[in-house]
Amino acid sequence: MTATTPGNVVRLGRESAPSLDPIMALVANGMNSVNSVILDRMQSRIPLIPELAGHLIAGGGKRMRPMLTLACAELLQYPGTRHHKLAAAVEFIHTATLLHDDVVDGSGLRRGRRTANIIWGNSASVLVGDFLFSRSFELMVEDGSLKVLKILSNASAVIAEGEVSQLTAQRRIETDENHYLDIIGAKTAALFAAACRISAVVAERDEAQEMALDAYGRNLGIAFQLVDDAIDYESDGATMGKDAGDDFRDGKVTLPVILAYARGDAEARAFWKAAIAGHRISDEDLAHATGLLRTTGAIADTMARARHYGQRAIDALGPFSNGQAKAALTEAVEFAIARAY
Repeated sequence: MTATTPGNVVRLGRESAPSLDPIMALVANGMNSVNSVILDRMQSRIPLIPELAGHLIAGGGKRMRPMLTLACAELLQYPGTRHHKLAAAVEFIHTATLLHDDVVDGSGLRRGRRTANIIWGNSASVLVGDFLFSRSFELMVEDGSLKVLKILSNASAVIAEGEVSQLTAQRRIETDENHYLDIIGAKTAALFAAACRISAVVAERDEAQEMALDAYGRNLGIAFQLVDDAIDYESDGATMGKDAGDDFRDGKVTLPVILAYARGDAEARAFWKAAIAGHRISDEDLAHATGLLRTTGAIADTMARARHYGQRAIDALGPFSNGQAKAALTEAVEFAIARAY
């Protein structure tokens, strides 16, 4: 990767914008199998379960995490099919956490559509999320690898810890950058890391290659979340697929806010304290917050950090042979960061 400066898109010297097309093409056949598993295992004799789960699963998500499982298997030239069910398990874990998150956050939009909790209510969303978690563990047990089970079950626990940590940090303006990075490392990056690492397990590679893929996924996950937190203030609902300014109104202390608060004068800091406490959440307040983020360089520096973690993800692929899979995984990192531009 070439060196970048704040405001530049991360690219490997290519002329066109980064895309997920290479990784999608790489794993297209495998994803057909994964999707078949997902459709089969979300069925239930209780009609509400597939109806509600299908609403979210069919909601236009790119299925980044299961694609990473398949792409990492391609990188290792794994010839088998065990990873198909495991990639479906990864997607079920992710979908379950989304259902629970939307209830906790009171979200109204997900990927541009009304959230399940708005349509069916909080109780149904939580319970169907529990069902999908159970399905994911069924798939892990069917695989038969205790190591895979340990990696994915640990990731599930860490994700829950991260969500609880984020909840306890909500509306606490004193949250610092280290605490924030711990939160996103748990609630977002842990599943990225596990999704990549399990491919090395099924391919029977050594610990060094396992941890290299873990590092790739973990750093990509952190970069991915940093970009999400930046564009919450810089994009709109149509682009993001959720309501613009959701984090601001929910009192979430993300890195852009942490940086702007630290750099602000007394008046700006008073505004942030009131806003994060929930007293300044109008559209005008959101516009004022966005202005402060820009003038303090908080958005630009959040993106600079995202590029840093993106570089670390790409560096983690260093031990692996060059080829289509490595190029696709590299461009997936670039795409994750370029979403903000």
